[in-house]
Amino acid sequence: MTEKNIVDSRTDLQRRNTLVAPKKIEYLCDMDLKYLLREPKNISSKTPLLILLHGYGSNEQDLFSFVPTLPEDWLIVSFRAPFNTEYEGFSWYDLDLMNEENRIDVPQAKKSLEAILESIMKISNQYGLTDNETHLAGFSQGGILSYALALNYPDLFSKIACMSCYPEEKLLENMVKDKKKLERLRFFVSHGIDDAVVPLDWAKKGAELLYDLSCYFSFREYMSGHGVNQKNYMDLMDFFQK
Repeated sequence: MTEKNIVDSRTDLQRRNTLVAPKKIEYLCDMDLKYLLREPKNISSKTPLLILLHGYGSNEQDLFSFVPTLPEDWLIVSFRAPFNTEYEGFSWYDLDLMNEENRIDVPQAKKSLEAILESIMKISNQYGLTDNETHLAGFSQGGILSYALALNYPDLFSKIACMSCYPEEKLLENMVKDKKKLERLRFFVSHGIDDAVVPLDWAKKGAELLYDLSCYFSFREYMSGHGVNQKNYMDLMDFFQK
């Protein structure tokens, strides 16, 4: 089923933004993942593709609020996670915070990774993106999956933003360790020093992992909790604009 209804997904951040609005926004359903999509005015085989992955309990409109300050010539897709949460919003996998050994539902997480990859491939084929770069930006659960996607399939991605998250070992069993294959990746890792959901020490393990793999990355701490403050947002935009 495919829906093509124009939607107004503006958040307060977008309403404050003075930049030009996206050229075209569509609400689509592809396979098991729904998503918001912003098309640039012109699309070629080299058009960059940016994939946005929200966090637990949120939805596809969350990170889509970044669109007004992202490059206008990019194709931008914000996926909705496939699983319902207990209260509201969606998740990429269930959590059991009381179970330290099995905190995440690994089968669900791997199913989400497969769905994301399949959807990326289909979108790339649909738009004829044969000679482009594909970027990732994920927050919390979405950031955890961004780590897994980039390190398991480094040949598919370029710039990766991992916000308020950590690399989950159980999703990195097939991680590529060939430094030659990893050298194309560029990571932006950010975390709030007062994050009560994902401890800062967990995020630092991500920086240590990327260092050990000789990946190019920047690790930045911010005066915030589990979220993206204005400075973090500006640094993220600078990362993608370069």
